[in-house]
Amino acid sequence: MKLIYSILANRSILSLLLVINFVGTVYGYYWYKSQLADTPPIFLPFVPDSPTASLFFLFVLLAFLLGKNWPLFETLALVTLFKYGIWAVVMNVIVFIMAGEIDGVGMMLVLSHGAMAIQGLLYAPFYRFKIWHLIVAAIWTLHNDVIDYVFFMMPRYHMLNDYIAQIGYFTFWLSIASIAVAYYFGLRKDRFTLRIK
Repeated sequence: MKLIYSILANRSILSLLLVINFVGTVYGYYWYKSQLADTPPIFLPFVPDSPTASLFFLFVLLAFLLGKNWPLFETLALVTLFKYGIWAVVMNVIVFIMAGEIDGVGMMLVLSHGAMAIQGLLYAPFYRFKIWHLIVAAIWTLHNDVIDYVFFMMPRYHMLNDYIAQIGYFTFWLSIASIAVAYYFGLRKDRFTLRIK
């Protein structure tokens, strides 16, 4: 395990991840452009879920490269990367099953969002957040669910429009699971000190 964590702490790996996540974040906001154009301004921060999750992680990576920890960003990144990574994989697989095929964009979304969930967990032993950071992240995440499924600002998957209630129910419990995962992985005693090489 120490070998894995020394690789994760390598400056070149962190820099590469910073570039990859930057490109993914920009593309993610671009992917939401038509929905954002129709979104009331008050809801704008809560619509582009996945790119905002990777934006949180960009700040985590930047802090690591500076030899620092920014705990609130670490918590927000861990909860939202796991949640929206899993969510997007599940939704795209459901669309694939309903359509009977998956195109290149769909496959890219499955792989990239799966990687989102994994990278958040991989770096969890380096995080330094406290319980109050997790409470803030939990409020953000559950509030986002309200915005999505009470005010109907969720990502648009037209093929799934008839299942909004079921998706909302699944998303709520996925949020709870993501908060629990962050509690388990982020607040464990066996943490590693990030030594950039």
